[in-house]
Parts: sequence; C-alpha cells; structure tokens
Amino acid sequence: MSSNRILYVEDNFQNKRLVRKILTARGYDILEAEDGLTGVEMAVNEVPDLILMDISLPGIDGVEATQRIKAQGGTARIPIIALTANAMRGDRERFIAAGCDDYLPKPISTVDLISMIQKYLS
Repeated sequence: MSSNRILYVEDNFQNKRLVRKILTARGYDILEAEDGLTGVEMAVNEVPDLILMDISLPGIDGVEATQRIKAQGGTARIPIIALTANAMRGDRERFIAAGCDDYLPKPISTVDLISMIQKYLS
C-alpha cells in the first residue's frame, strides 16, 4: 500500500496510541498534533493526505482548527474527518458546516475508521 500521510490532531494519549497502532499497522504514516493551533500549523507545513480532527482540543477547538485549515489555499482540499465523544443530535451537521468532510463518533470502531479513511484516500 502507498504510504499515505495522516495528521491526527488529538490531545488524549490513549486515543492517540490506539489510532497510531491501527493506522501504522496498515502502512499509513502518522503525524500527530496535541492541540488545534499545532494541528493547523502542521497541516499547512506538512500538507497531509487526510486529517483526523478531535473536536474537544485545548486552545482552539477542532471546529475552529478545521475552519482555519479549509480557509488556506494549500490545505483547503485535504479531507478532514471529525472525531468526537460528544455525539449529540445535530453535531454531524455542525461539523460538516464547519468544513469537515465526515464524522466518526468515539469510541472509534477500527472497521469504521479504516473504511472511512479508505473512502477518502482511494
């Protein structure tokens, strides 16, 4: 498999470790950011193939980070998948309206995560 680069913006250590393990086992290159601002900077500097964006982040949240990434010419086309434990009615629509391309609730299902990533990177 080609080594697609995925930026994972997440502040929770256990979530990062789990997703890193799932994705590296399938040959993906993982870049990680601890907060929204770092995520925006890494997206602009590294231009990954896909971004997994936690919504609850320190500093600027995932919605604001997504809006900033989508507002930049060089990163506007990168697919962004929102990840959140706070799955409430209307959240999916709110994240899509903010510029996310898709949404996955936590806890993350390995099968759902991989199929969604493949949908955007195939």
